[in-house]
Amino acid sequence: MSSKPPITVSRIDLERIEALLERLPAAESAHFDALRAELDRAEVVEPTAMPEHIVTMNSTVSFEDESNGEKLTLTLVYPAAAGAPGTVSILAPVGSALLGLSRDQQIDWPTPDGRHRRLRVLEIGYQPEAAGHYHR
Repeated sequence: MSSKPPITVSRIDLERIEALLERLPAAESAHFDALRAELDRAEVVEPTAMPEHIVTMNSTVSFEDESNGEKLTLTLVYPAAAGAPGTVSILAPVGSALLGLSRDQQIDWPTPDGRHRRLRVLEIGYQPEAAGHYHR
């Protein structure tokens, strides 16, 4: 297992995700220890200081599953917006894995069946902060 790449998270995203995690029932909460660990190690920056090559909430990101070469493009969203085509919830393992990564970074993430897949960020097609949308 490779060491985890450094990640960067905006202060607003961090506050919203932490609030979301606090509202979860205790039985569900344990499933998100990995997400909490990611948040704990993240570098936190103001939205206006967010580099444009970082995956933030509501970013549209293209990535490759290096185990099978499959390329996907998804928008990272809060659970209320998940379920629409082309979205992935921050609470889904792949959503948790993508948050805070920058272009060309790789991360190993667990699948529901207990294996790991390696994702590599190819491109960030839209990032709210880069577009000047700081309070979405």
